[in-house]
Amino acid sequence: METKDVILELRNQMGLSQEALAEKVFVTRQAVSRWETGETIPNTQTLQLLSKLFDVSINTLLGSPRKLICQCCGMPLEDSFISRETDGAFNEDYCKWCYTEGKFVYNSLEELTDFLVGHMSSEDWPPEQARAYFEAQLPKLKHWRETKE
Repeated sequence: METKDVILELRNQMGLSQEALAEKVFVTRQAVSRWETGETIPNTQTLQLLSKLFDVSINTLLGSPRKLICQCCGMPLEDSFISRETDGAFNEDYCKWCYTEGKFVYNSLEELTDFLVGHMSSEDWPPEQARAYFEAQLPKLKHWRETKE
């Protein structure tokens, strides 16, 4: 879906006119019209306001142009799994299980690895194999690379 279609659909779901949406995000009705025809897209500040208003990520507003994964555990992210900052804004880098209320849940790579192995291993994916996978993949993610530095 393109940004123009996403905004139109979300506006209609909320039962808002173009003018009502414009008032809520401090733009003109013409600006909303241009978004919905695909002439322009909202600027960064307006995308943040739309994200809060519609309770969707900016990635969703932009038509999900990139596949998001949690930069702590590697889980694919959907809007319902994305973490939030203390002010309610989405943090599109992390899932809500790794980053909650502005804080990281796992204090070490070993702690997260132990948790994941305990919950993800199975008869088809033995704990040793799961551990080897996580020990190879998790250090490549942003949170763990930044923690090392």
